Amino acid sequence: MDILNAQEMDPAILLGIVNERLRLGHGDINDLAAELGMGSIELEARLAELGFYYQPGSNQFKAR
Repeated sequence: MDILNAQEMDPAILLGIVNERLRLGHGDINDLAAELGMGSIELEARLAELGFYYQPGSNQFKAR
């Protein structure tokens, strides 16, 4: 599934897609952010709007 306009996507929907892709084979957030056409800092900021933060150990976004 291609994600068009990930920058404009609802953060809640983006969260589900991002965690699924991280779980299914992206090595880290940098690889995934590049595929989505955005920087990892921008991706992290979008998901922080919902209170979710990237956890490198589990390679997913989790609530703090």
